[in-house]
Amino acid sequence: MMNQTMKIVKVSEIRRLGTEALVKALGPVGMARYLEEYDNGGQGDYTKEKYEESDYSIDEILAMKKSLI
Repeated sequence: MMNQTMKIVKVSEIRRLGTEALVKALGPVGMARYLEEYDNGGQGDYTKEKYEESDYSIDEILAMKKSLI
């Protein structure tokens, strides 16, 4: 068993440090996207919805790739 000391930190400090870590890891835009996704989590039924979208054919995937270039 590991012996650890826990430092009591205010919630505002945890938020500040978390935001800094997200910006460092993802950049400002990535941080915003992550927070948006995290904030909207828990909605819908992923298991059901993932089967509602049809699979793409190879031709459709290649066409999407060409449209991005």
